[in-house]
Amino acid sequence: MPHITIQMYPGREQATKKRLADAILETASKELAREKEHFSVSIVDVPQDEWKDKVYDKILSDKNTIIQPGYKM
Repeated sequence: MPHITIQMYPGREQATKKRLADAILETASKELAREKEHFSVSIVDVPQDEWKDKVYDKILSDKNTIIQPGYKM
């Protein structure tokens, strides 16, 4: 029962977030050979001034991060 969390800056419309979640769900379902009902997806808006502390630093220190950010903060 995978859960996928997407963190991003605020400002995108709900319809855009829904399309993104649907596309990621489609890919995850296909790649893991599981029905879509097995997945859940959430999108968390993180303000830009909180990004480094709440997201970036954690990504860099998490040994489970498969793709590191290509930007520096």
